[in-house]
Amino acid sequence: MSNSNNDVTKILERYSQEINKEIEEVLSKIEPANLKEASFHLTKAGGKMLRPALTVLVSEAVGGDKKDAFRSAAAIELIHTFSLIHDDIMDQDDMRRGMPSVHKLWGESVAILAGDTLFSKAFELVIKSKAEGTSLGNESFERINQTLATVADACVKICEGQAFDMSFEGNFEVNEDQYIDMIFKKTSALIAAATCSGAIMGGADEKICQAMYDYGKLIGLAFQIQDDYLDVVSDENSIGKPVGSDIAEGKMTLMVVKSLTGANDEDRKRLIEILEMTDTSPEHVSEAIDIFEKYGSIQYAHDVAMGNVDKAKQLLEILPDSEAKQALSLIADFVVDRQS
Repeated sequence: MSNSNNDVTKILERYSQEINKEIEEVLSKIEPANLKEASFHLTKAGGKMLRPALTVLVSEAVGGDKKDAFRSAAAIELIHTFSLIHDDIMDQDDMRRGMPSVHKLWGESVAILAGDTLFSKAFELVIKSKAEGTSLGNESFERINQTLATVADACVKICEGQAFDMSFEGNFEVNEDQYIDMIFKKTSALIAAATCSGAIMGGADEKICQAMYDYGKLIGLAFQIQDDYLDVVSDENSIGKPVGSDIAEGKMTLMVVKSLTGANDEDRKRLIEILEMTDTSPEHVSEAIDIFEKYGSIQYAHDVAMGNVDKAKQLLEILPDSEAKQALSLIADFVVDRQS
């Protein structure tokens, strides 16, 4: 891991104790025991804590008090965890963050309830953002309402993105704009909500809140495209799954979209055949990657991710210089520098 990635890891860990404290408190009274355990499961399984850290950092960067942002940050993490639990059920994935999925341990019914509980508790946290000891004054209710609207909008987009993703399976006519819209809704919208919520809770004006939303959107897009990119350029140890697993699963990625758009009839037909296979061999994966290479799709995906990060960093210029602003710039770079 590079020094800059180490720096980002430390930044993300800086607020984790306080955010986990809020999560622990809001989930501690859930009954019965199996639902409580299922709800806690993924929150204790680790994770980058990228989204909640961004909420707190943005609140600091706009001149707010970080204490005002902790509950909204914890809410964002609960929304993220809810989406992972439901994704794993829909995709029938048995592992998450190196541990058995919630539905694998407690069954699908309890897993659905756990996801719904986390979803509901997230909104409870935002509503309770005006906590004792925070600096929020009379304007607190307006900030909380704006944050609620931002988080609710992201939740709708997450569902839309998942529905689009499912509809793309076996659809080889998807264009780049459709793909980008899907990953914005499925992955990037919650990161944008995290950064926008931080700006709102920090008392920023509408122009800065919009800039921070766009910053989050851009690094969220870059994050997902980098995931697609790493799937074909990394080794299995780095990414924790077989190289080309997206190809083996027939997933629509930016590289697939770019290749299908530019390929000749023979290459297009062959790529579709590989993506439709039910038992894809490593040789077939290599063949698909060769097609990506032929049409410059791998480099194209990397360039798009880098371009989004550059635009995101430019948006930070609206903020005054601070340690938090520097951290936001480092996180933008981390999105495309990371190897897992």
